[in-house]
Amino acid sequence: MERRLQDQETTVNCVICKNGEMVEGHATVTLEHGACTVIFQAVPADVCKNCGEYYLSEAVSEEVMRRAAIAAASGEAVTILQYAA
Repeated sequence: MERRLQDQETTVNCVICKNGEMVEGHATVTLEHGACTVIFQAVPADVCKNCGEYYLSEAVSEEVMRRAAIAAASGEAVTILQYAA
């Protein structure tokens, strides 16, 4: 008997609250290192509709970390950046 796989749209639930559906959206990411704080606004992320927890893709995470290192090297105590891909 031949088995067919059907394309089914699956929803992903949040691993924190276990109930919320993850949807594409934006998040504010705050990183701290020593006396330096870097805040990124409007970062593309999957966001939980229930609790607001967010998850960044690997590519976005790498870009955030790269830009945070540059901002930290500037010597500013607090840096606020708009994320732009």
